[in-house]
Order: sequence, then C-alpha cells, then structure tokens
Amino acid sequence: MKEDCIFCKIINGDFNTEFIIENEHAVVFNDINPKAPVHMLVVPKIHVESLNELDDKNLLGELMMTVKEAAKKAGLNSYKTLINTGKDAGQEVFHMHIHIMGDKK
Repeated sequence: MKEDCIFCKIINGDFNTEFIIENEHAVVFNDINPKAPVHMLVVPKIHVESLNELDDKNLLGELMMTVKEAAKKAGLNSYKTLINTGKDAGQEVFHMHIHIMGDKK
C-alpha cells in the first residue's frame, strides 16, 4: 500500500466506499465522475502504478475476469474497457485500474 494513493486508501476502507465486488485480487466500485450510465473501476489490491509496471500475467488475467464478473453483475451485455497508462494518456490516479463503461438496455 502506498500511503498517498487514493485507491490504496479506498481499498483499505478509509472512505467506506461500497464495493460492487471484492475478491482476493481486486475491488470494483463506481467511478465518482462517470462518463457512461454504468462506469465502474476494477482496481488491483496491490499498488501498481500503471500497466507499464505490471509484470504479473496471472494478476492481469484475474483483473480481466473480474471485469467480466462486474459487467455481468451490473447487467451489461455490451461494454467498453479502458486502461489509461501514463499522464499523457489521461491517467489521473497512478494506481493501475480498468474502467468498465456501458449502458443497461
């Protein structure tokens, strides 16, 4: 855990964030600034600054399976995933996370 990381604090329970899913590897919660009717974030429990620093293929697989589970739980048949990597790509929180965006139909 990195002390000044907002996502590490959320994972630690500092803000009483409601988790849509919590498992051994990740938490899923709603984005506070949604860009779609459904906009969730999948965040690994370990602090990894960005996709460039993620070396664990198994963790990446677990995160993607969590994406699938969260989308299904939210009732999304179709959805978009996004990983911003680095400031120039729009990453604002430097703890890797996967956006899930969609619209229930």
